[in-house]
Amino acid sequence: MGDHSTVIALSGKGGVGKTSLSAAIVRILTEEKPDKKILAIDADPAIGLSVALGVTVKETLDEIRLKVAKDVTEGMSETQDILAEAKFRIFEAMKEDKGFAFLAIGRPEAAGCYCAINTYLRQVISMIADDFDYVVIDGEAGIEQINRRVMEKVTHLLLVSDQSRKGIEIIKTIDRVSKELVMAEKSGAVLNRILHPESLDESILEGIPLLSVIGADDVLVENDIEGMSSFELPKDARILEGARKALNKLEII
Repeated sequence: MGDHSTVIALSGKGGVGKTSLSAAIVRILTEEKPDKKILAIDADPAIGLSVALGVTVKETLDEIRLKVAKDVTEGMSETQDILAEAKFRIFEAMKEDKGFAFLAIGRPEAAGCYCAINTYLRQVISMIADDFDYVVIDGEAGIEQINRRVMEKVTHLLLVSDQSRKGIEIIKTIDRVSKELVMAEKSGAVLNRILHPESLDESILEGIPLLSVIGADDVLVENDIEGMSSFELPKDARILEGARKALNKLEII
């Protein structure tokens, strides 16, 4: 791939463990690639990735967007200036911690409309992705960000689901749509919170490559309840093993 960054996005139904898996991937990358620049982006307005990574959010992308917009009305008019200012503020807001930088999309103030922030997020990903070796994006639930081409820069797409029919249907839809809208080099499914991994029937995926199957894990549930981060998980936690297996299959590590 040359000098391009590896952009890994996680997508799927809500409540299937995308955030825990994103955090596990960030931890593994920091351990395996200590000399590389890693960026974690929480693209889900529900802001869970910061907790899963143990970072505090100083300023969200939406807050930066509103401030830059305010500056523009107060006299900064050149598009280049706006982008430069946005980039500067984004880097200021990034928290370099534990070997990675972090950026949260935040919740748009105007209820119900994520169009502007998703468009902005797409520009931001295009603008800063190349400053990092690895970018991990915890996507919002569903297909909206794929449809809006927020994810068009993605090189590796992880479709995350549990065993539910709805979860599987959603990743099949995302897989189909992403093949037209995302130029990912590789994609595949991670099935999480599976009660009987050994008896899982791969044919339910209808041809989506299966990257890993993660059994239901009491340790992770406990961790979630206590608000602990992925960096506090034991090395043999199932989510870490599953994330490692998926990264191996995608040839990222």
